[in-house]
Amino acid sequence: MTGLPAESGFHGLGLTEPLLDAIADRGYTEPTTIQVDAIPLALGGGDVLGCAQTGTGKTAAFVLPMLQRLAELPEEHGTVRGLILTPTRELADQVEKAVAHYGARLSLEPLVVYGGVPIGAQIKDLKFGCDVLVATPGRLLDHLERGTVDLARVEVLVLDEADRMLDMGFIDDVRKIVRSTPSDRQTLLFSATMPNAILGLAHEMMRDPVSVQVGFQTAASGITEVLHPVDYAAKQGLVHHLLDSWGTGPAIVFTRMKSTAAYLCEFLKKKGVSVDDLHGDKSQADRSRSLTSFREGKTRVLVATNVAARGLDIAGITHVVNFDVPDDPKDYVHRVGRTARGDQTGDAVTLMSPHEVMMVREIEKLTGAPIPREVVPGFEPTFSADLGRTEAVDEDAAPRSRLSRGRRRR
Repeated sequence: MTGLPAESGFHGLGLTEPLLDAIADRGYTEPTTIQVDAIPLALGGGDVLGCAQTGTGKTAAFVLPMLQRLAELPEEHGTVRGLILTPTRELADQVEKAVAHYGARLSLEPLVVYGGVPIGAQIKDLKFGCDVLVATPGRLLDHLERGTVDLARVEVLVLDEADRMLDMGFIDDVRKIVRSTPSDRQTLLFSATMPNAILGLAHEMMRDPVSVQVGFQTAASGITEVLHPVDYAAKQGLVHHLLDSWGTGPAIVFTRMKSTAAYLCEFLKKKGVSVDDLHGDKSQADRSRSLTSFREGKTRVLVATNVAARGLDIAGITHVVNFDVPDDPKDYVHRVGRTARGDQTGDAVTLMSPHEVMMVREIEKLTGAPIPREVVPGFEPTFSADLGRTEAVDEDAAPRSRLSRGRRRR
């Protein structure tokens, strides 16, 4: 069951007027399930362990209660009292912007630090101070070792996309950072998945957390999924054909490798498509420019590796294409979650070649439902379109929310 009915709106969650005004400025009228469940618990001061997939409003679920709790404390200008850790630079930028918007009427100043940019300017900014620090683990640990940041007064700690930080090998860095914060802090941990390693981390770092889980590992409602069997050599042409048939709506195309993203981007440019790429071989400045251009509608198509698959909130994406089937089935859920944000709808298209059949089976095993197959005329595969088709469907895998009390940390 949920903590409050969604019909009561944001006014029923215990938020103050400045935050409610900031929410209204963004055009939001009804909270999502994770917000309904998590915000009142976080406002109560206890630790919260939240599990919800991308596109469900997780960022506001931790930013809003953090800001309200910090605003209620005696003012300490320049002291880091809120700390948010994220796995990627792009997500850190996005979260910092959310903090800046929601906290504007509360006079709470955010700052973001991450790698890939010169550290000197960050050191100057940290000396000036901030109320909420948003950071990636590696760069924040660098600042800690240099003595350019003090986390001794942190009141609220947020670990965002914790499973992604685990996948990227940041957990040891996270542990070192957490040890630099007060033991009596409030900790909010949010993750799209909840593997045993994350549960162990929560047991280690949190005090009697309340768990909030929304839904299963399925694509969000509003997403229409389809799988196109196709020979690998024909994938580029099929992507161009699909983009052309869809008209002008913004789309993200995901690839497994950076080299594939760059090559596909050049191929589409030669076909006259308004396209840019986003991957780890690009500088931070170039990545920021690519995202800004796509977000503002100056670029219609973004070809990206998984760097863009987690947490980024880009409104209005109508189509997501998996050029390559992801190796990790959880990445499928995160990728397709880029479309149908909030109450919108969108299409998620996956291109499957023979060597990717087993990966598709793992995705269908995770989500509990087969992805409908559809051969595109003119791109008929040389292999059977039914190859690897999953017959069984788990009819009981319906999304739901539940609350449970965790164990006390020893």
